[in-house]
Amino acid sequence: QLQFVESGGGLAQPGGSLRLSCAASGFTLENFNIGWFRQAPGKEREGVSCITSRHGSTYYTDSVKGRFTISRDNAKNTVYLQMNSLKPEDTAVYSCASVGYWRSCDLDKNPWARWGQGTQVTVSS
Repeated sequence: QLQFVESGGGLAQPGGSLRLSCAASGFTLENFNIGWFRQAPGKEREGVSCITSRHGSTYYTDSVKGRFTISRDNAKNTVYLQMNSLKPEDTAVYSCASVGYWRSCDLDKNPWARWGQGTQVTVSS
């Protein structure tokens, strides 16, 4: 089955950090741009960050700029999302998905695919 497996979520205090992992299962992510998304209860899914395949260019939604860092390790077939200075409003289920390398890192309009089950991130004191 071709999909991602997310891990690394959990409970963090405001101001704390978590590192999420997105491992590709059944395929090689080298030729794909990878996006991280999140969905909070009662809200629509939101694109958080993206990293391109060819040049490793990165993109972030405004609310996480300066706090989150996306990276990829093609040798490990895994993409990471380092989340620092966490806020309660970061609480959500975080998922990753892929799109072909020939596309942009448009988090809203791309036909993102191979969604994983997601990992829960809860930021609370």
